[in-house]
Amino acid sequence: MTRVERADEGRLRRALRAAQDGDEESFRLLYRDVQPRLIRFAGALVGADAEDVTSEAWLQIARDLPSFRGDLDGFRGWTATITRHRALDHLRRRSRRPRADVPVEDLVTVAAEVDTELDALNGIATHDAIRLIAELPRDQAEAVLLRVVVGLDAKTAGKVLGKRSGAVRTASYRGLKRLAELLSPSPSAAMPTASRTTDDARPFFPGDKSGGTGAEGVA
Repeated sequence: MTRVERADEGRLRRALRAAQDGDEESFRLLYRDVQPRLIRFAGALVGADAEDVTSEAWLQIARDLPSFRGDLDGFRGWTATITRHRALDHLRRRSRRPRADVPVEDLVTVAAEVDTELDALNGIATHDAIRLIAELPRDQAEAVLLRVVVGLDAKTAGKVLGKRSGAVRTASYRGLKRLAELLSPSPSAAMPTASRTTDDARPFFPGDKSGGTGAEGVA
């Protein structure tokens, strides 16, 4: 992290505390930091309805912020948890499959241990990138979305999904490795993987009731 980035993080940490005390300018600062991440995440779940979903999420965030307990990373994870739940609620109401419009350049920032696999995502069409992610087993797809699209570390992503950080790292690594294999020019990379269970093979987004409960206190 650069000196400027560290300074920005410090400013955001102070803004979090001030926003919890009711400071509106600090709340706007947090919104400008988090909203682009949430829009990309929600877009991967509900497509064009991402604005509606994040608006619902921010109503809850604003309401519950005074009682939030945690640091800046925890706050980002908490907002992702709320957004995920509102997105799943939205999909259940609409009873439709999600679609996504995430610029592929936003799919190339994640922890160092998966940089090699992420390189394979560069230069491919947005539709293809999201289609490939959606074809992963559910645990891998959600881990990739939270770590790559939202930019959470494994520990925070684990809290969102109700899983241990090690399980999230493993799922993210395997998912990105599989994406790299699918994008490889080698003919053998196109060979199907071992058959998945029926539960893993079905789409993981719409009305998913089998995932983790996420952060405590989020409905």
